[in-house]
Amino acid sequence: MNSDQPSTQAAEIISSDREHIWHHLTPHNAFKNSDPLIIKSGVGMRVTDIKGTEYLDATSGGVWSVNVGYGRESIANAVRDQILEMCYFANSAGSIPGAQFAQRLLQKMPEMQDADVNSKNHGKGKVYYSNSGSEANEKVYKMVRQLAHINGDGRRHKIIFRDRDYHGSTIGALSSTGHQQRKEQYGPFAPGFSEFAHCCCYRCPFGKTYGSCDIECAKDLEAAILREGPDQVGAVVLEPITAGGGIIPPVPEYFPIIQAICKKYSVLLHIDEVVCGLGRTGKWFGYQHYDVKPDLVTMAKGLASGYAAISCTVATDKVFNQFAAEDAGTLDYFRDISTFGGCTAGPAAGLANMAIIEEENLLDNVMQMGAHLKDRLFDLQEKYPVIGDVRGKGFFAGVELVSDRSTKQPVHESYAMKIVAHCMAQGVLIGRTNRSFTEFNNNLCLSPALIASRRDIDDIVDAIDLALTDNPL
Repeated sequence: MNSDQPSTQAAEIISSDREHIWHHLTPHNAFKNSDPLIIKSGVGMRVTDIKGTEYLDATSGGVWSVNVGYGRESIANAVRDQILEMCYFANSAGSIPGAQFAQRLLQKMPEMQDADVNSKNHGKGKVYYSNSGSEANEKVYKMVRQLAHINGDGRRHKIIFRDRDYHGSTIGALSSTGHQQRKEQYGPFAPGFSEFAHCCCYRCPFGKTYGSCDIECAKDLEAAILREGPDQVGAVVLEPITAGGGIIPPVPEYFPIIQAICKKYSVLLHIDEVVCGLGRTGKWFGYQHYDVKPDLVTMAKGLASGYAAISCTVATDKVFNQFAAEDAGTLDYFRDISTFGGCTAGPAAGLANMAIIEEENLLDNVMQMGAHLKDRLFDLQEKYPVIGDVRGKGFFAGVELVSDRSTKQPVHESYAMKIVAHCMAQGVLIGRTNRSFTEFNNNLCLSPALIASRRDIDDIVDAIDLALTDNPL
């Protein structure tokens, strides 16, 4: 690592940043006594800050995005070539990379195929482009509300969401988010959203133990639908694996129960793959681990590994065809637009990103090295009583820290912050649950790029090991 003393140019950039930038999720009082972190470059799994300090990144860009690693010339060249030829036109018209990427994406989602009785062909689904995960989810919420009017009197507009899930930062997306602190001070929220129980076995909301329970966490969806009125609920939105809420994968029985409840009450199933999508769990999409067929799937982050802004809302043809009014003069088509959904850089980057995942067999790497990551974390759990639970799938792992294993009393958020800071001082960037809950901001979050090697995994876990050793409770 280089000296903490920045060069003259670096000092000027730091000063400019401090004076002009409003950073995300950051209390700016911290910059009175310390410099903001400014990342200058990245190659593979490693990034270098403006002072010359190198870090092994176990966060894929801080928010689970850079799935294929930094410095990919093939993606950069694909974006450059495309925007020189045609950079943008509103998505009321099409584009070459837009059509190609939508086709390739749907090939990875056979579960979205349906034989809609209103369609002449076996439906393969449709892709709607926008530019962020929050926006992709907002599109679904608008679709659900519009369908309530197309198919009825507007009553069937309500959306059920799950406690501890996160769906974005807009008011609509926050209205469907189960993070109390994320929502604090941003209300009032949009009406028509209602919550049901989370699926964390370690902290079962019903006080049960997996193996002797009746999967009450899934069946609580039916209770929520009955509470809101079956004739008023249009959709349920779920992350396949709860992400920012603590990396919580459901048990195998969970999604089949959810699916059955949705079918019973004719409720659309919307899966939010913004974090898990494009390989993070070892499959193209997180829901593909769980024997479920969604009606709508949203995705962003890993779609282009951060090389361009892109998100997609994918619908089955059965959903899409309800908007395909015969009379173009009616209002029964989806009257929505996303300005940068027409930018061609996103799908061009998405095509190159997908090619890398395939050519380098990265899904296999995630499965193999993800198992090694879990094994190493379980070893730490045996060594340190402060680790209450280890959860996750593939390159998506969470470590829940507790002050007492018998009571599962969560550590204070400041302790998790201390562990993250110690790892950073060692040159390893890890994540944590960040100001989301009143007491459960006690999870360390690991989400390395899909290219991570065995050595990378060992270096990441070794850093956590040392941080826990040096910071006993």
